Amino acid sequence: MKPRHPEKINKPTNPIQRKPSWIRVKLTNSTIYNDTKKIVKDNNLHTVCEEAGCPNISECWSKKHATFMIMGDTCTRACAFCNVKTGIPAPLDQNEPSRVAKATNDLSLSHVVITSVDRDDLPDGGAEHFVRTITEIRKKNPKTTIEILTPDFLRKGDVYKKVVDAKPDVFNHNIETVPSNYTKVRPGSRYFQSINLLKEVKDYNNKIFTKSGLMLGLGERNEELFQVMDDLRCAGVDFLTLGQYLQPTEKHFPIKKFIPPEDFEKFKKIAYSKGFLQVSSSPMTRSSYHAGDDFSKLKVKREKNLI
Repeated sequence: MKPRHPEKINKPTNPIQRKPSWIRVKLTNSTIYNDTKKIVKDNNLHTVCEEAGCPNISECWSKKHATFMIMGDTCTRACAFCNVKTGIPAPLDQNEPSRVAKATNDLSLSHVVITSVDRDDLPDGGAEHFVRTITEIRKKNPKTTIEILTPDFLRKGDVYKKVVDAKPDVFNHNIETVPSNYTKVRPGSRYFQSINLLKEVKDYNNKIFTKSGLMLGLGERNEELFQVMDDLRCAGVDFLTLGQYLQPTEKHFPIKKFIPPEDFEKFKKIAYSKGFLQVSSSPMTRSSYHAGDDFSKLKVKREKNLI
C-alpha cells in the first residue's frame, strides 16, 4: 500500500502525545452523518473535514455541516502541521463549482464555507475558480451566506480583488501561527504576505467581514500571540479563531503544549479587548467550526448598529 504522504517519509518521527482530559472528540454514526457523507460522495467533492482529519467531523456532519475543499486534494506546499497531501495537482475540474453549489443545496446549508488547497502552479493561484464557485452557489442558493478560506496568493499580485468582487460574506485567510514558527511550520508561506492580504482585502472593500485564525500549542509565547492579534487588528480583521493544534501523524510537527481551556478563555477576553468583533477560542475551535452561528452573531451586531 502506498503511503498517504510520501513526501513525509524522510521526516523525523515525532511520537504523538496522549491528549488531556479536555480534548474530547465526539463520535457518531448517525443517519444524518451518513446522509452528509453520501451527498459529498455523490457530488464527487473533497472536504477539509476529511482531508485534514478535522476532529469535529462527526459533530458537524451530524448537523449536515461540511466545509468544501476545492481545486483538488493535492497541495503545492508542505506545511508541517497539515494532513492534506503534497504533490503535483491535477488540472482544475471546471464542473466542480456547479457540484459545490448542488451539494450546498442538497445539504440545505444556510451558511457555507469554501476552502482550497494551495495552487502555486496556477497563474492566479485559483482566484478565478473561487469566483466561479461563489457565482454558482449564489445561482442555486440565493439565501445562503458564503464564507471563503483562501490561500495567501503569494506572488500572484492583486488577484484577490476578483475574489472580493464576487462578494463573499466572509473573507477568511488563516495566519496559522506566530512569525517565529514560520520557517518550521509554514516554510512555503510568508507571515507579512498573509497580514498584507487581509489588510488589502479590507482596504479594497470594508463591507466584507474578514477573519483569521491560529493554532496554539506550536511553541508560541503569549507575547508573540498578542503581537499577532495586534497585527491582525491593524489589518482590520474582524473575526479571530483560536484552537489547539493536534498532531495528525508522527511525521508532522510535534505538539509543544496542550493549552488548557481557561487559557483559551483568557485569550478570548484579551482578543475582544483589542477590538475584534467576534472571537471563537477553545481547544476544539477550527476555522469553520460553528462558522454559521458566529457569522449570524456578527450580522445581528451590524443590524443593531453595534459595529
